[in-house]
Amino acid sequence: MAVKAFLSSCLVFGLGLASVIPTRPTKPTYVPRSSLNVTKGTSSGCTHGPTSRGCWNGDFSIDTDAESKWPNTGKTVKYALEITNQTLYPDGVAKDMLVINGQYPGPVLTADWGDFLEITVKNSMEHNGTSMHWHGITQQNSCNNDGVNGVTECPIPPGATRTYKFQATQFGSSWYHSHFTYQYGDGIVGTMIINGPSTADYDIDLGTYPITDYYYQSTWDVGHAAELSGPPEANNLLVNGTQINLNGNGGHYYNTTGLVKGKTYLLRLINTAVDNGYMVSLDSHTFTVIQADFVPIEPYEADWVFLAIGQRLDVLFTADDDDDLGNYWFRAIVQDGCGKNANTQSTVSIFNYAGNDLALPTSQASDDYTPRCYDEDELVPYIYKPVSEDDFRAAYGHNGSHNTLNVSGPSQVLNPLRDNQADTSTKVFRWQINGESINVDWERPTLKYISETNDTFKAIKELNLYELPDANVWAFWVIQNAFPVAHPIHLHGHDFYQLGASPNTVPTPVAPIVFTEDNIDNLNFANPTRRDVAMLPANGWLVLAFRTDNPGAWLMHCHIAWHVSEGLGVQFLERASEIDTSMSLADMQGNCDAWSSWYHGGQSGPKDDSGL
Repeated sequence: MAVKAFLSSCLVFGLGLASVIPTRPTKPTYVPRSSLNVTKGTSSGCTHGPTSRGCWNGDFSIDTDAESKWPNTGKTVKYALEITNQTLYPDGVAKDMLVINGQYPGPVLTADWGDFLEITVKNSMEHNGTSMHWHGITQQNSCNNDGVNGVTECPIPPGATRTYKFQATQFGSSWYHSHFTYQYGDGIVGTMIINGPSTADYDIDLGTYPITDYYYQSTWDVGHAAELSGPPEANNLLVNGTQINLNGNGGHYYNTTGLVKGKTYLLRLINTAVDNGYMVSLDSHTFTVIQADFVPIEPYEADWVFLAIGQRLDVLFTADDDDDLGNYWFRAIVQDGCGKNANTQSTVSIFNYAGNDLALPTSQASDDYTPRCYDEDELVPYIYKPVSEDDFRAAYGHNGSHNTLNVSGPSQVLNPLRDNQADTSTKVFRWQINGESINVDWERPTLKYISETNDTFKAIKELNLYELPDANVWAFWVIQNAFPVAHPIHLHGHDFYQLGASPNTVPTPVAPIVFTEDNIDNLNFANPTRRDVAMLPANGWLVLAFRTDNPGAWLMHCHIAWHVSEGLGVQFLERASEIDTSMSLADMQGNCDAWSSWYHGGQSGPKDDSGL
């Protein structure tokens, strides 16, 4: 049986772009605000309770720079995840899904800052390989556990298991998902909580709140149609794995969250979509944003916040509405330029005050709503960390020493990835960075070359690989977008510094805005936003930086599943000479032998996308 490898098209998403999208300032004003009612400093006698969320334990607190220092609890938290084929009904419509431990989303993985995690993944699917990526976990000296088939490992074949081991050196909210093409769109996804200190106090942690687009067809079918005919429209939007059915069929319901009046809550917002970006809010309640991805920030208030694919925002709110409505709408709106969804009603889940009957809310949305497909501007990291402007200017001024990644496409080409292509006249869409579409080899991941002390991969253009041999220096990247579509750019292995981006403009017919030396004055070097996903504006540019402090092979890619599947990604090979000494690659050969045996055993169809 041909494998449903859940392959994707790299088509543009959201061609129906807004005619007017507000312009974002080129250089936001970064003025640190004092934290709101938070106990800081050392943790002697720490309880980490509702009035002391800033403390943690021992010498660790919210004042600790988690990128350079973290606890070692000596504790190992173990989980077992099994992936199977199963029919589920997230919004009342039956769908053949790929699920973890029989549920969707998969189980919430929880640990404390400094714990070690040991997670065994068993592939019990019928016809698919897989790998599991722990999104945002920087994998300090454990790149071989990053879970990216074709980069850090070979896929896990049906019937096999793989145990991932790493330390939780960061704290906050995140998610995990398959990195085998766009397989996670059919259910191989779950959320993670790494407990730690906070920049503001709260009473109750409500846990993770994943929001995603949802397709009735398998994303394998959707993607193959999209690579020929255009970007797909999602059939619905799910909150925590459920939603009403837009056609009024039975077996559907809103996700409901209970509240006690007077309590302050932590809500961990996570965009786990394959194509959609959202503006979200809770009627009659104001969010206090305290963390972006795995980076604590100076708290600020907002009625609406933007979430790109892969981004997380930890927010606080107090159940203190005086209208006594009892029930309130949580809203999520897909933004023009950030995908398409048949669910346009915005009211997607319900928050219910204790003592009130559960009912459809009559609450009204805040009028402080500005549609946008670009990042939050007020994310000021709590731990002050500057970037060297002199180093950037020196690199930019020295011909060839600064790095520009030019994103182009989608271009229609004969599919070079399909073995036994029946119709050679059929063209598909491909994205390129600096003229190349990434195309990893499932049987020869980059780390396998390293384990074999073999550097022939350097000549393989399709790996789209950039070497970073020097330790603890700045790597600067100017990403230039020559197409009227925005991209959520995700970097593995690092929290990057977001130095700046071009102003958001009407995507068409405006010509691309090109980064020049004149733009350097508008970059933020003082204390730029740090996170692991940032929006690359349509027809614009994005400037990122990170320190070469983590040896490994790290993927950077667009997190729109159709786009990375069609080639929109690069690899950074960081400090290659240190990789095999900083982590064990000894078990890679056995994993790859198991994959090759299954893949060539006649049960799999051809690989016909990037493999990511």
